[in-house]
Amino acid sequence: MSDRVPSSSPTVAATTKGGTDEPPPSTTSPANGGAKKTHLYNPTSRPTYSPQPHHRNRPRRNYCCCFCCWTILIILILILLAAITGTVLYVLYRPHRPSFTLASVRIHRLNLTTSADAASSHLSTLFNLTISSKNPNAYLSFSYDPFTVLCVSSDGDVFLGNGTLPAFFSGSKSETTFRGVAVATSSDVDAETMNGLRPELKKKKGFSLKVEMDTRVMVKMGSLKSKKVGIRVTCDGIKGIVPKGKSPAVANVFGAKCEVDLRIKIWRWTF
Repeated sequence: MSDRVPSSSPTVAATTKGGTDEPPPSTTSPANGGAKKTHLYNPTSRPTYSPQPHHRNRPRRNYCCCFCCWTILIILILILLAAITGTVLYVLYRPHRPSFTLASVRIHRLNLTTSADAASSHLSTLFNLTISSKNPNAYLSFSYDPFTVLCVSSDGDVFLGNGTLPAFFSGSKSETTFRGVAVATSSDVDAETMNGLRPELKKKKGFSLKVEMDTRVMVKMGSLKSKKVGIRVTCDGIKGIVPKGKSPAVANVFGAKCEVDLRIKIWRWTF
């Protein structure tokens, strides 16, 4: 015979009687003055779940950043390779400007006459030049158009004659010489020019003159070609003598220097 244990808990008693899980009736607390407290469960009091949005544009941004970085890196590598290639080729080819030499100047005629009334003066000249062109480059060649040759006084104020030099091709490590280049004039001069030129012609040490040559040139290096650019050759420091009789006078050209004014750009080189 089993012993029955009296149920002192209201919950247990309610379960025993009806078998339901209803909450026990609220009790009054003497400490709160007999006020009733109800403990009810409210399912809506939970915080609402809100899913976080997915950032789908992050991979695209990463792809763009990677593409830009690789593009910049490739460009820098190409620039570096081009610079290295240009430096190596420059060391191997070592481009130099062509050089010109005025070998001789013969003065066949230099007459300055004045009319009887001193109203006008006439200048008649004839020069014969020997000019040499040298190409010191082993891999570069020069193609020249026809030259215009001028003879002027050292200060450039008095025009003494003009002539031409034919077009020619200067290959690598070659030298080209032109003999009998005629420069002449027969023109009237004003009183100011005559007064300035006549004292120069009477100097015992000779009068100073210079030769200027202008043309256009193209540079070739293998299959590479430059554009045609202007070139000026100025030969200064020439001492001329007025000829006497029919024999030509030989000018002193030992102190003459020919300067080449040339600026050519072929590929990445400028010289």
